[in-house]
Amino acid sequence: MIVKTINEMRECVKLERAKGRRIGFVPTMGFLHDGHAALLKQAWRENDVVILSIFVNPTQFGPNEDYKIYPRDLERDALIAKENSVDYIFTPSVEEMYGTETSFVSVVVQDRVDMLCGKSRPDHFDGVATIVTKLLNVVQPDRAYFGTKDAQQLAIVRELVRSFNFATEVVAVEMVRESDRLALSSRNTYLSEEQRSDATSLYKTLNHIRYLLHKDITLIDAIVEGEQYFREISSFSELEYLEAYSYPDLLPITKNTKQIIIAIAAKFDKIRLIDNIVVDM
Repeated sequence: MIVKTINEMRECVKLERAKGRRIGFVPTMGFLHDGHAALLKQAWRENDVVILSIFVNPTQFGPNEDYKIYPRDLERDALIAKENSVDYIFTPSVEEMYGTETSFVSVVVQDRVDMLCGKSRPDHFDGVATIVTKLLNVVQPDRAYFGTKDAQQLAIVRELVRSFNFATEVVAVEMVRESDRLALSSRNTYLSEEQRSDATSLYKTLNHIRYLLHKDITLIDAIVEGEQYFREISSFSELEYLEAYSYPDLLPITKNTKQIIIAIAAKFDKIRLIDNIVVDM
């Protein structure tokens, strides 16, 4: 069932709650792929009802980013949703979610935004936090599902839920990769054949750093060598960052850190892709 308004979505949730059903929620920007399907499959296994939102959120895009051309195909997404036992697809308009006024109350994220994607996208996570707050308020799910590919987003959403006392469990689902180990992303569809091949340098670099760490190379030296390795094997890209933090909290690494995340971002022409791996210390 496709639902387009907040009031209708709330009525659907109310009816399901009256039947004592547990609600799983998967928020997306659409153009679904196997990574989204993994979220939906886990939501279906752990809940009685699955709600999928499809909303390309304008407030998380910068002025020179790809909001207007972000891929959209509701008919295709509806077929994938049906294959994955989705009960409701919530597809509100921008006006429905934000109103017609030019000003509105938004959430400002103050922690974990001066690193990784937050450095080059200063307002991005404010937009993410604002729309996630709105969606959780409308759907009020028992569980909400997010992929580990967007590790910084996941950490911020967890903190958002804790800070605002949402009665929702945030469930992390492992990222899905293509056969050549490129992390699945809706933006992969933008890549030319040459860029598509070159984009595998992201995972190759992360895996090279993991190899160095297993050889007892220090993390600092492994990151430096990883940057050099990336530039050697990548022809059509611009490295944005290659950094490591404690996982899953994304804090500076200390001698007591048990796990770290090594994260990378690069642009292939104008197409920005991210990836990460988690390594035991």
